[in-house]
Amino acid sequence: MIVKYKLLVKTGTYPRTRSLIKLLRLLSNISSGLYILFEGRNIVMLTKIEDAYIGARYLARRYEKGEVEEMLKFVLEVFRNVIERI
Repeated sequence: MIVKYKLLVKTGTYPRTRSLIKLLRLLSNISSGLYILFEGRNIVMLTKIEDAYIGARYLARRYEKGEVEEMLKFVLEVFRNVIERI
């Protein structure tokens, strides 16, 4: 996961967790520019992505094509741009 990599580069370590939001909050404490990820619709999308990531490992849940397309669009447009700047 790119967020764990960024934490490793910045701090020399990262926590053993699968929580994307927890990892991003830790990264936001040491890097500016992540505040946009925790505003409005973005936090909802991060929660959906985190749920999908954890759910894919432990639950038998199927996702609708539209859900996946919206999450991918968010990652490509918002998340990716913010993380690349750190």
